[in-house]
Amino acid sequence: MKTIQEIKEMLSHSEGPQALAAANEIIESAGTNRSTLATAYYLRGNAYRQEGNVRMALNSYLEAMELDPDGPAAEAYRHLQELLAYYHKDYYNP
Repeated sequence: MKTIQEIKEMLSHSEGPQALAAANEIIESAGTNRSTLATAYYLRGNAYRQEGNVRMALNSYLEAMELDPDGPAAEAYRHLQELLAYYHKDYYNP
């Protein structure tokens, strides 16, 4: 099983599918502590975001926020929501 640090390195090298598989392995393993589990969900959200799957990224961030409301997933969730809600009036007025 990969470590949290190894998953972070995968994401920094744009290895989203490998990071996703490693994060899922941590999430599915028994006996994972709450902090590690929250970080794994957060990193899984980052992997989904790298792959362009925004809905699954948001869901993963929500899972992480349930475990650690003050963790980095809360900010990532908020930023992603802001991106989705972005509206520029010139784009809609020809």
